[in-house]
Amino acid sequence: MIILVLNCGSSSIKYQLFEMGAKAEVIAKGLVERIGFTDAVISHISEGKDKYKHIAAIMDHTTGINLIMNALKDKEHGAIGDIEEIAAVGHRVVQGGEKYKESVLITKEVIRDIEACIELAPLHNPANLKGIISVDALLPGIPQIAVFDTSFHQSMPPHAYMYAIPREYYEKYGIRKYGYHGTSHKYVYKRASEIMGRDTRHMKVVSCHLGNGASVTAIEHGRSMDTSMGFTPVDGLIMGTRTGDIDPGVLLFLADKEHLSLKGISNLINKRSGMVGISEISSDMRDLELAYYEGNERANLALTMYAYRVKKFIGAYAAIMNGLDCVIFTGGIGENDFNIRRMIAQNMDYIGLEFDEPANHGVKGEDKVISKPDSRVTALVVQTNEELVIASDTFKILEKCF
Repeated sequence: MIILVLNCGSSSIKYQLFEMGAKAEVIAKGLVERIGFTDAVISHISEGKDKYKHIAAIMDHTTGINLIMNALKDKEHGAIGDIEEIAAVGHRVVQGGEKYKESVLITKEVIRDIEACIELAPLHNPANLKGIISVDALLPGIPQIAVFDTSFHQSMPPHAYMYAIPREYYEKYGIRKYGYHGTSHKYVYKRASEIMGRDTRHMKVVSCHLGNGASVTAIEHGRSMDTSMGFTPVDGLIMGTRTGDIDPGVLLFLADKEHLSLKGISNLINKRSGMVGISEISSDMRDLELAYYEGNERANLALTMYAYRVKKFIGAYAAIMNGLDCVIFTGGIGENDFNIRRMIAQNMDYIGLEFDEPANHGVKGEDKVISKPDSRVTALVVQTNEELVIASDTFKILEKCF
């Protein structure tokens, strides 16, 4: 069975084509960038074939997905003979609200519910919807499945997801902690079992998804108990351009002093803050580490603050679970930045984590244990695979519904 996975952003589409059988195999993948411009790019590669790159005017998602379909069936660069070989399309959908605790077959009702959640994820849900609508236009009647970032976190108890504001705002507007990166946390938590040869369902795990967007999740007995992102993806850790945790009084003060509108505040906390705001150099960890090694004090401060915040969440989540068995590092930074992992994981022997610096050093893009063999708490690097989660959920729903 052939399944296409789409991850639609506001100006990009990531995709992977899976052949689902005894095991899932990626037979093609690619990226459409700069949607809305005349010099947009599609980069595509099929298993065993040369990479294909094409520049074109891609003014909307329907055009982008049509180019993806053409690339997939291209005689020279493609992976299938006809797009009708695709049995279903799985979509990453960022916000599903409280209603969706698991992945679902997309119906008109589901589309309405995703639309209703736009105000909870205004940067993401509209793009996710564009992908769904575009596929329906190009392949009418094909089954489409929504896999929600928020669903994994629906197991959080009320004392973890509620805010200390008047309850009427939860009841009227659904204001609560939702959490994000759920497909990533779900995948790496399960993958850790295979790497360690232990059943993580009986373990207390902290999963650290560290990228330009970042979150930490406490997982106990296979359930998300708490997570650092909140009502929006701004909350929690310091990120590339996002503030993470901040005293809301600071925003009130700045709104008054700088005469900032609500749009100005949103721009401040989403695009001008985080690592780029602290360092005034870059939001990219690679640029900051280069500046750090050159002796730049602001880069040093930004990296120190980043690691400090992650370490603080690990300690807090060990406290709420009354112990810890495993810490996972994943995401673009978590998988590839051994310096940041060192800054976070060293000096945590108080909770039983004995960090193995030689094992950690230089590790990029591979699954590996980075704690000492006799460490009571296991620390490991796990490469995330959100697309595989989406493909697997799509396959399961197809088997059940058709």
